[in-house]
Amino acid sequence: MFSFIWYLIIGGILGWLAGLMLGKDIPGGIIGNIIAGIIGAWIGSLIFGSWGPKISDFYIIPALIGAIILIFVVSFIFKAMRK
Repeated sequence: MFSFIWYLIIGGILGWLAGLMLGKDIPGGIIGNIIAGIIGAWIGSLIFGSWGPKISDFYIIPALIGAIILIFVVSFIFKAMRK
């Protein structure tokens, strides 16, 4: 149980940091940050593999880069949909 909560916390922090680095808000607030962090970690591990410091099954550097990529793509799609 605690592992799942820790997983959500780290995912939320990664999503929040990626949003700060890009200067973009993630739709959905805290839930959006958690989703962006978890999906970003998955994308980052697929693209960059497993390296760097590891916290709660997240390799931080690939996860952060993956979350940045995800937020950039999602914000680009939402911007295109507004036109």
